[in-house]
Amino acid sequence: MLRSIKQLYGDKLGASDGEIGEVKDFYFDDQNWAVRYLVADTGSWLPGRQVLISPHSLGRLDQAEKVLRVNLTRKQIENSPSIESHKPVLRQYEAEYYRYYGWPYYWQGGGLWGVSGFPISEQPAKPFPGEAATASSPQPEGDDAHLRSAQAVNGYHLRTGEGTIGHICDFMMDAQSWAIGQLVIKTGHRFSGKEVLIPMKQVDRISYEESTVFVDLNRETVEQSPATPLVPDGAVH
Repeated sequence: MLRSIKQLYGDKLGASDGEIGEVKDFYFDDQNWAVRYLVADTGSWLPGRQVLISPHSLGRLDQAEKVLRVNLTRKQIENSPSIESHKPVLRQYEAEYYRYYGWPYYWQGGGLWGVSGFPISEQPAKPFPGEAATASSPQPEGDDAHLRSAQAVNGYHLRTGEGTIGHICDFMMDAQSWAIGQLVIKTGHRFSGKEVLIPMKQVDRISYEESTVFVDLNRETVEQSPATPLVPDGAVH
């Protein structure tokens, strides 16, 4: 089942011992189009701080209620490694973040999530949260984690070999693996155009300098791509 990312914005986030804020954004890995983090707006609880929540602590996204349950305590989240909102998410920070929670690195292994095709959802046993990294901990390879904001990429142009045909207005994400399976493209006029679904396998590349996504399709094929109707909870079956 695919879920609309746009329809998750503003949903409440509940830790195991209380509310922690609401969904503000998602960071995806542009090498394999998997969502790696949810960005939480914590309001007055942790003012001025950007809080990242990994799918490892969320599990599936097929919850019917408008509260996403986070399998962490407020104290764990408060004591997690801090990141400045105006700086990119580097691999060094990710390594520190994953060591803190005791999760396997998603960038090491053959699966989408390292050792698996899905993020774990159970509470990690060790190392305990807050435990310092050991000398034997694997070191990250380079700093560029290829992470991009879904909010920032929303609105990017879609270009075929014949020119620009529309813009990104949403992402459809697998509720279990957190992989982005389709782009939702609005063709024609920004307000009255038609929304169509483009499979990620048709995406050739993305240019951040040009704010453009290039696809291996012609204009006619894009225009004739039907949009799958969304059910009320934002899911596509």
